[in-house]
Amino acid sequence: MSKLTEMKALLRLAYKATNQSYSPYSRFPVGAALVTEKGEVFTGCNVENASYGLTLCAERVALVKAISEGKRKFAVMAVVGGKGKPIRPCGACLQMLAEFCGSDFPMILASLDDHKQFEVVLLGDLLPQGFKIGEHSES
Repeated sequence: MSKLTEMKALLRLAYKATNQSYSPYSRFPVGAALVTEKGEVFTGCNVENASYGLTLCAERVALVKAISEGKRKFAVMAVVGGKGKPIRPCGACLQMLAEFCGSDFPMILASLDDHKQFEVVLLGDLLPQGFKIGEHSES
């Protein structure tokens, strides 16, 4: 299977995950599909809450599902949501991913209305100065 075919298949899984979204407040469904280094796929959707700070993004749901199953190394993530242009993960999701993935971790991003058109962006480009323990020297 070609890389392009694999990326499109992963986007389809992320798109399908949007069907499970619980987003009655924003009406902004998002789906994510995370692939482990061994090829296992974990999907997630956003889950909103009336106390909006308790809302979970699709990216974090997929990541936490994988971590709860003992997975710690990841190869790629696809995220689908919004309209018009590819969605961008929020800072909290990017920081959570940075805990387990390097700056060269690829993210495939697409919109809901045209999930066949996508872009691939590296985590380090989206979160250029993510927080990591031990990277900051004491003066």
